[in-house]
Amino acid sequence: MSFEFARTDRPEDAGFSSARLQRLIDVLSRDIDAKLVPGAVALIARKGKVVLHEALGLRDREANASMQRDSVFRIASMTKPLTSVAAMMLAEEGRLSIADPVAQYLPEFAETQVAVDSDHAATLATEACRRPLTVQDLLRHTSGLTYAPLTGPALKQAYIDAGVGDLKHTNAEFTAKLARLPLAYQPGTTFQYGFSTDVLGRVVEVVSGMSLDAFIEQHICARLGMSNSGFAAVDASRAAEPQIDPATGKRPPMLREATMKPAWLSGGSGLMSTATDYLRFCQMLLDGGALGDTRLLSPATVRLMTSDHLAPDSQHGPMMRTMFGALAPLPENGIGFGLGFAVRKESGRCALPGSMGDCSWSGVSGTYFWIDPREQLIAILMMQAPLQRMRYRYLMRAMVYQAMVG
Repeated sequence: MSFEFARTDRPEDAGFSSARLQRLIDVLSRDIDAKLVPGAVALIARKGKVVLHEALGLRDREANASMQRDSVFRIASMTKPLTSVAAMMLAEEGRLSIADPVAQYLPEFAETQVAVDSDHAATLATEACRRPLTVQDLLRHTSGLTYAPLTGPALKQAYIDAGVGDLKHTNAEFTAKLARLPLAYQPGTTFQYGFSTDVLGRVVEVVSGMSLDAFIEQHICARLGMSNSGFAAVDASRAAEPQIDPATGKRPPMLREATMKPAWLSGGSGLMSTATDYLRFCQMLLDGGALGDTRLLSPATVRLMTSDHLAPDSQHGPMMRTMFGALAPLPENGIGFGLGFAVRKESGRCALPGSMGDCSWSGVSGTYFWIDPREQLIAILMMQAPLQRMRYRYLMRAMVYQAMVG
């Protein structure tokens, strides 16, 4: 892997104001000092030049350990773009088609039913699927699969009773459990965030004949020089940790133990990574599927992935506005969803700055990235602050664009 980023000591050479970039550092530092969050790594690159790469505050507040630029983070749903790229690589090899029914690769989904009025029903009634769920549905979250907290009482209880999301099960055991449960919506009708990308990870395993961790680490991370990324356990001396919540006296419960590798290789949320590693992945997408002389995807495939795949009449799960706010993939925000990430498709609707065609996604752990092809810009924020995550997604957008003056 021959590609290396240039580091400029003069952000002005890449169209940024040094004084205005300092505003981002100052506001993050104030929040860290106020103990709102333990620490962060912020990274901004433009036209292949790193204009900002700062480690702020503490990697682990309780251990009084300083944040480092190479600290390792649970990137949560920022795993989804890598799993999506894995599937598209297999599609380019002719080993799968995203138009195919999922049941062609995972037969357990052949008889899947759909819950009737899943958002409100207190008892679980089902109906037949009007059409099969496809691999494309998994990629764009229109499969009808959901997360338990985002659905109504009856289906939520069914997910809980089945033990869906148990870190002790394998991907094969996970999909076997999930396929026995009804979908929340008819396939193709509704954008609903959920376990779609986890099922996609199992499709990658079946088609490739490799475990998901081996495929991603060998075919994506190793080839892009992402040496600090993977599903493996992390040395405690490098793992960024959320701080203890003073109200409960505990760390937030939604983050897995970083120093232990779970049996469940979650294609939707299981990866660990660093800001610099994720920058290499983003630059590959920005450069049309290649990083230096290493090509993972064709430009045409990247254009397909970064196009809006939601139909004009698509419905949206009722929790989408609450979960993602101004960055939700909703018509009112001018944001759609491609194959693995959100895509801005209109100007003047989203309250946050950006460009038409920018693609982005985030993690419940507090991580966030976006790629702006028009500005040749990549921005990444890594922190482990799940309860405060929305504030910092908004803040990062505003602070990056206000600093870009040329």
